[in-house]
Formats: sequence, structure tokens, C-alpha cells
Amino acid sequence: MVIGRLAETALDAAGALGHAVTDVFDPTLRLGVTGLSRAGKTVFVTSLVANLVDRGRMPGLHAGPRIEAAFLQPQPDDAVPRFDYETNLAALTGAAPHWPEGTRSISTLRLSVRSRQGGMLAGLRGARTLHVDIVDYPGEWLLDLALLPLDYEAWSARALGRLTAWGAGGYRAALETARPDAPMEEPEARRLAVAYAAALGAAREAGAFDLTPGRFLLPGEMEGSPALTFAPLPPSEAPRGSLAREFARRFEAYKSRVVRPFFREHFARIDRQVVLVDVLEALRRGPRAMEELQEAVTDILRAFNPGRTGWLLSLVGGRRIDRILFAATKADHLHHAQHARLEAILERIVRAARDRADFAGAETRTVALAALRATTEEEREVGGERVGLVRGTLEDGRAVALSPGDLPDDPARLVPGPEGRWLDGDYDVMRFRPAPHTLRRGDGPPHIRMDRAAEFLIGDRL
Repeated sequence: MVIGRLAETALDAAGALGHAVTDVFDPTLRLGVTGLSRAGKTVFVTSLVANLVDRGRMPGLHAGPRIEAAFLQPQPDDAVPRFDYETNLAALTGAAPHWPEGTRSISTLRLSVRSRQGGMLAGLRGARTLHVDIVDYPGEWLLDLALLPLDYEAWSARALGRLTAWGAGGYRAALETARPDAPMEEPEARRLAVAYAAALGAAREAGAFDLTPGRFLLPGEMEGSPALTFAPLPPSEAPRGSLAREFARRFEAYKSRVVRPFFREHFARIDRQVVLVDVLEALRRGPRAMEELQEAVTDILRAFNPGRTGWLLSLVGGRRIDRILFAATKADHLHHAQHARLEAILERIVRAARDRADFAGAETRTVALAALRATTEEEREVGGERVGLVRGTLEDGRAVALSPGDLPDDPARLVPGPEGRWLDGDYDVMRFRPAPHTLRRGDGPPHIRMDRAAEFLIGDRL
């Protein structure tokens, strides 16, 4: 056992040294992309790569004119699925464009960018290649960080309280026939786990964001495993071999075999991070959803700030992410006159979360963007006033021109209107499909401010 652990440690050290030596000759930047469900992670990664390969729409990337080529290479992580860039790009830009499948598990992609060096000695230096390893993973998995300090009883109380707050009564009904002190039986465990996962899904549809364990919503390759076959139970005096005792054991196994390895294996090498936030969806759902979003962003920020928490520092090897981009997605759902206000609301969410998480040490930036622009803009006179509209094709095939109303010029004055909402009825139907585009040679897919995002994330390294 001891010899095995020593050999494992030696191999890890040799691997780390190998990565360090490789980075000296071929610098590598590991870029994490995350966000909660439907924030647009898959579209963001696809658009970022496509617009770095063909840079005609990237004027804000200052190093763009010096880039000689950007090309995909085999990814270095043989045990991690490859991000399906080609299929996703075809879905977005084909003859009948549609949104690709969302992120359900971790995946990676390596983009190599060869650029000429600037400065007085540029002619002597020659071209330089930067490998950008993009790691795409569900934000729900990050929320599991909050489980690590909890025991099963504390988590159960928290989970049951949250489900009650969101009116997810289906699981409460399932609990009525459950006996935590009864002998453990697998069919009963599966029944409760399925009911709890369904309740989490219902809460998410109602507007909840902070839902744990994250793998219950996005199980990936672990679906059906014992580590995902447990659920919260009310407190009881449960004997050994009972349902409650087995659920407590599986909860600890989930933390030790799922949560901790994820942070160790993937966070330890991330240099920069993108956090995508669907602010508009939270606004549409109302004050409670906005509060949930702030809580979720707070938990996500804790994952990027290990300095004050020793147990997390040990998980990620003491390395800090040095730049984090927070992006409000789907900016194309609003007229450009509203984009600064959307960005200001995101800045307020991030600032509050940062303060509550005691976050420091990395450079951060906020931006309102659309990784793939699905709409065009126009203005009309309505009631004697000029109103900015967005025009596009809805998922049901209708061509429409809509406006969800103006966001406040000061996010501190964000006050819900009738029925507890901030945005009016137009936004309820704003589910646009990708627009057909004829891409000119050298142009990537149309976007909003992806060049600004790329400049912040990798510009200094080019």
C-alpha cells in the first residue's frame, strides 16, 4: 500500500515536471469555461474557437493581425472526452441552423495559435505558438464545493428546506412512505433518489439555481451508480445497516470519490476562467431567482479563491486562477442600448458575491455578450417614442420583432413590477433559433463582444 502510494506520488511529480518542461518550449494556457445550465457554454466554446480560427469579426483582439494561424490539435488529456467542436459548429452554421446539445459532462479541446512577436526584436524572435486548452464543464458541479464541509444530516436539513421553499412537493410525498430506520434495500434507495432528482429538476424549472448535488441534474457517466443513489432524509435514530446510515455513507463517498477528484484533477491546472451567467433568465423569473443566482455565483467564486480555506487549498495544489471573466450571455436578446445596463446588473451580482466570498487575488472583468448573434436590431416609433427592438425567428418558426422593456439605468433601482417580474411579457417568448448566415471567407460566426472576451482571456499571452 505504502509503496503504491509512493509510486503514485512519484508519477504525479514526474507528470507535473513534464508539463512544466513542455510549457517552457510550447507555452500552454488552460482555460476553464463554466456556467449553470442553459447559460450557453457549448455555444461560447464553439464560437470562441471558430472566431480565433477565422478572425474577420475580431477587431477587439489586438494581437489578431500578428496571428499567422490558429488550428486544432489532439487534446493532451486522453482520459477526458473531446469537445465536439465540428458537430456543434455545423449545428450553428449549417443550412438549417439549430442549437447544439448543452454541456452534460466535462470535455476539452486544444487550439494552437501561432503568432509573430511584437517589439523591436520581433524579426529575431520568429513565430511563437501558444496552446490554449479549453476545459468545458457544468457549473452545477462547482456548486458541490459547498457540500465538502457538511455531514449528511446537515446537508439533508438544508436540501429539504430548499425544496420546501421552491414548492417541490413531489419529494415530500415520496418521503411519506420512507422509513429511514428500516433495513437498507436498493429498490427503496433508487425510488427516493429518482424522486429527489425529479424534485431538483422541478425546482430548477421554477427558477432555483443553487441545487446540490450537482451530478443529480447532470450525472454524466455516473448515472445509476451507488454514489448517486441517495437522497436527503429527516433526522432519525438509525441503526447500522439502515437506509439512513447507508445514505450517509454514500453521501461521504460522493464527496470523496466525485467532488474532491474533480477539483484535484481539473482545477489544479486551470489558469483562467470564464463564468457564463444567464442574467436575463433570472430577471424574467423574479426576485427569488435573482437571489438564488447571487448565491450560486458566491459558491462558484469560492472555488476560485482557495487562499483562505486550507482544505480547498490542498485540493487544488495551492494554485490560483489569475483572470476570471464574468459574461452575461444572450445580449442579442436586447437592443444594444440596453447592453451597458445588463452589464451593470451583472457587475452588481458579481460584486455582492465577491464580497460575501471574501474573493481576492485575481483580475476580473464583466461583459455582456452573445457568442452567436441570433437577432438583428431595428427601431420603431411607438406612442411617439423611438423603441429599440430585436428581430429574429422563434423556436416555433415565427418571425418576430420584440422588446422586453428597458432595464434600469442604475441596478440599485432594480425593482420588480407586476407579478414580481422585472421584464414584461415579451421576454417570455424570446426563445430565438440561430439565424441562417452566409459566412464570408475569413469570418467566424457573428457575435457580440467575443473579441473583447478573447482579448481579456488570452490577448496578453499572444
